[in-house]
Amino acid sequence: MPEEVLFSSEQQYSREEIATYLHDVADKLAAGEAITLSSGSESTTMDPPARPTFEVKAEREGPAGNMTELSVEFELEWDEADSGSESSDSELRIE
Repeated sequence: MPEEVLFSSEQQYSREEIATYLHDVADKLAAGEAITLSSGSESTTMDPPARPTFEVKAEREGPAGNMTELSVEFELEWDEADSGSESSDSELRIE
């Protein structure tokens, strides 16, 4: 199935500003509340289930031998009809 982008925003922020956004998302998740993303006239609200899949990925991108960009990606995934009851054998640690 092709991917449909429901919301997209990309710009540079300070580490402190990024931390504030991540704290806001964490607070919504901890409270079991929906997350609304908005920028200008664009907006979408998503309500993750109790146990979505959490993917963390660190990448190096660029031409072979000349690495140009590093990234850390945090992603929540779930099927629209998913109850989120699946679990994993290993525990993620972020230090």
